[in-house]
Amino acid sequence: MHLHDDGLLRDIRLWDGRGSDPVDDAAIAWRDGRITFAGPAGAYAGTAVLRFSGAGRLLTPGLVDCHTHLVFAGDRSREFGARLRGASYAQIAQAGGGILATVGATRAATEDELLAASLPRARDLVEDGVTTIEIKSGYGLEPDAERRMLRIARRIGRILGITVRTTYLGAHALPPSHAQRRGDYVDEVCATIGPLAAEGLVDAVDGFAEGIAFSQGEVERIFRAAHAAGLPVKLHADQLSDGGGARLAARHGALSADHLEWTCEDAVAEMARSGTVAVLLPGSFLVLRETRLPPVAALRAHAVPIAVATDLNPGSSPLRSLRLAMHLSCSAFGLDPMEALAGATRHAAGALGLSGRKGELREGGDADFVLWDAGQPEALAYWAAGRLARSVFAGGRLVAGGLP
Repeated sequence: MHLHDDGLLRDIRLWDGRGSDPVDDAAIAWRDGRITFAGPAGAYAGTAVLRFSGAGRLLTPGLVDCHTHLVFAGDRSREFGARLRGASYAQIAQAGGGILATVGATRAATEDELLAASLPRARDLVEDGVTTIEIKSGYGLEPDAERRMLRIARRIGRILGITVRTTYLGAHALPPSHAQRRGDYVDEVCATIGPLAAEGLVDAVDGFAEGIAFSQGEVERIFRAAHAAGLPVKLHADQLSDGGGARLAARHGALSADHLEWTCEDAVAEMARSGTVAVLLPGSFLVLRETRLPPVAALRAHAVPIAVATDLNPGSSPLRSLRLAMHLSCSAFGLDPMEALAGATRHAAGALGLSGRKGELREGGDADFVLWDAGQPEALAYWAAGRLARSVFAGGRLVAGGLP
């Protein structure tokens, strides 16, 4: 329903994404997709035509899922049981599973088939309060298939009426066709970045810096190509070992470094100096049954912004709720519920280069907000399941739930 022209929502408990406590008896107003007022209702002096009551419910910024791999084809659910029975990654791959199984299914799918498979996953996130989603490529591992994934991501944003930020992750895994030609594949990834940028299909470039994936030198080549194309970079860093990924991200001024289970404190300090956001991904941590916790205390001590995301993917994080990721970040990593909420709003927006526009409710920002069947902001991380989002607005338009 299009309600973006001129609207006002009163009688809400407003958490604007910046303070710690919500404001009672507050209001939010918007016009043409942008916020014109957010604060105590008594201070509003506008004349909005469309007026609604929130009946005292909590209203927050729309959630921001800043790390997903949700565009893919195929089904890897049987791997979950195999992994729990002790199968290694190599054994799963030998049995026809693993990332290359997803690559094969994704390459074989038509664009419409890929959209049909991916759209319900994105819709689940939106119905749970997400109004901005980052979607990575990385299951094509060849230019045409990667381009198709990015086109699907753009289509998802248009269909659902939300913001989708696309990330080119050609350096996700080495395809078997290049097993003996690593340098050629890195050349291909670098050469693909400029055309994708020129076509308007990509907002950032990512890489997987790890012993089982790509070396620091290979990722640096890709990052240099991204910078030459005017694109920011992100990095899967230090998930399985302290391979210097966080340092590499900081050295290149990355928007974010993601995972970080093995990141040392010196690298955290470098992230603080570069302004790189730390993105925690508790879904993959739990599914892979990792034991090394990300350095939350060091991140706090160095004032590195901490974001939280689902890492929605078919192999290591089959997680279709950002609120569940928030809950897990508290249960597994020790975040405070309000840290988790800031991590899924303001800091997640920073991880996408959208600070000031998303993740906060301020005049001039995008009118992305959620009215919850809850009274306290801590409730959003506290409840591990179930739908709490009553009305989800993106750009001033109702995109999920019902009218207040």
